[in-house]
Amino acid sequence: MLKRKDFFNSTSQYEESNDSNKIVAGTELTGDVVSDSNFILDGEMVGSLSCSGKVTIGSSGKLSGNLVCVAAEIHGSVEGDITVENLLALHETARIKGDIQSMKLIIQEGAIFEGSCVMKSPTSHTPFTADVSLDD
Repeated sequence: MLKRKDFFNSTSQYEESNDSNKIVAGTELTGDVVSDSNFILDGEMVGSLSCSGKVTIGSSGKLSGNLVCVAAEIHGSVEGDITVENLLALHETARIKGDIQSMKLIIQEGAIFEGSCVMKSPTSHTPFTADVSLDD
């Protein structure tokens, strides 16, 4: 099992950056991904995504796995649990099937969300860790 360090803490702030990983529409990715940069998913991914930046899932993007990140903007679909340290925005085309844990949440009219939601207080600190298992 590959262990990730505790990369989120109560004072962490991702910086808006032009550095992003991008999986374009028509691309299929299988496996767990850990990124220290922002991540844009317009293709399809089967596996968990852990990112210490902002994750954007485009309208054609599909994630089948858990998402752990600092901030997220979802236009596409996610089937799995979502843990966001700061702001999670579900746009009108978003389709979520799984549980959400976030400090701030925006759900636009038209978005579909099936699951439970836990809103975290900025004063309560739960360390976010991502454990990635590389089973063959």
